[in-house]
Amino acid sequence: MEYSNTVPYRGKITCERREKLLAQKSLVLWFTGLSGSGKSTIAHAVEERLHAMGKLTYVFDGDNVRQGLCCDLGFSPENRAENLRRISEMVKLFLDCGIICLTAFISPLRADRERCRMSIDSGRFYEVYVKCPLEVCEQRDVKGLYRLAREGKIKKYTGISASYDEPGNPDLILETDKFSLQECVDLVVGFVNSLKMVNCE
Repeated sequence: MEYSNTVPYRGKITCERREKLLAQKSLVLWFTGLSGSGKSTIAHAVEERLHAMGKLTYVFDGDNVRQGLCCDLGFSPENRAENLRRISEMVKLFLDCGIICLTAFISPLRADRERCRMSIDSGRFYEVYVKCPLEVCEQRDVKGLYRLAREGKIKKYTGISASYDEPGNPDLILETDKFSLQECVDLVVGFVNSLKMVNCE
């Protein structure tokens, strides 16, 4: 969509100046995986660790976004794509503020995730695959959604009646059926440190 009558206004306070003030570099850790794999749990635990280290962070959680910004969207492929497009635009604003962003969305289609990467800034976008076998995710089904999908009461449910495209080359893989929450948090924080963008030691 084009807005021919609008011109972006650029103030004097740049992203770099905000990052200098915060003593950190902005980036986004894009957690993707099946429902029940542990995306939200890990993202919030990582945020707690980084916050304790004096870093300014924000978690974008799938259910929370669906309550407000994207409450008008369903779960068709087109609506899912629009959901992620809006999230990407929101994340871009937070990155410009110098904030470390953590997103927790199933984002099942590889093409949609790639569009997010290209929209945001491939140099600040890091895909984290929260990998967990479907049967384990179903065992953790606290919302009862997998059961409803198995009963046919929820249509096009990712992992049951809709496909999930595994990341081909994620920046980090967290196997949550093998690693504890603490181990996953350590892996993520270690990964962030390895980027040499944010000092989390």
